[in-house]
Amino acid sequence: MQGLIQRVTHAKVEVAGESVGAINKGILLLLGVEKLDDESTADKLLHKVSNYRIFTDDAGKMNLSLKDIEGELLVVSQFTLAADTKKGMRPSFSSAGTPAQAEALYNYFVAQAKAAGIKVQTGQFAADMQVSLCNDGPVTFNLSV
Repeated sequence: MQGLIQRVTHAKVEVAGESVGAINKGILLLLGVEKLDDESTADKLLHKVSNYRIFTDDAGKMNLSLKDIEGELLVVSQFTLAADTKKGMRPSFSSAGTPAQAEALYNYFVAQAKAAGIKVQTGQFAADMQVSLCNDGPVTFNLSV
């Protein structure tokens, strides 16, 4: 499971010109599901996303997590994160999870985040989405579990 996180001051997702999810200060998570992923993998990634210290403390150091700042989380499915780009000039998606597997794990991840008390917004699974954000820093990390 791949999670590209960006520290944002705000972010939103639109589908067909309509906003489907928006957050203020927090994390935009682009979530990619791979064939071998399961609920345990999703749980590990959620723990990492919610506890990863990427927000600054009073001393200006990255010592605070999403949980610490009570920030918001915008989760957007992105199967292209599972691409193999090592060979050639076209990505291979042979390691990506099936659409059914990816949707189930995406929904599971979102439900677990909400159950953990995180303020969660989402994109729309498998839709053509337009994502707007203000990357704060910029701060971006690729998390793998």
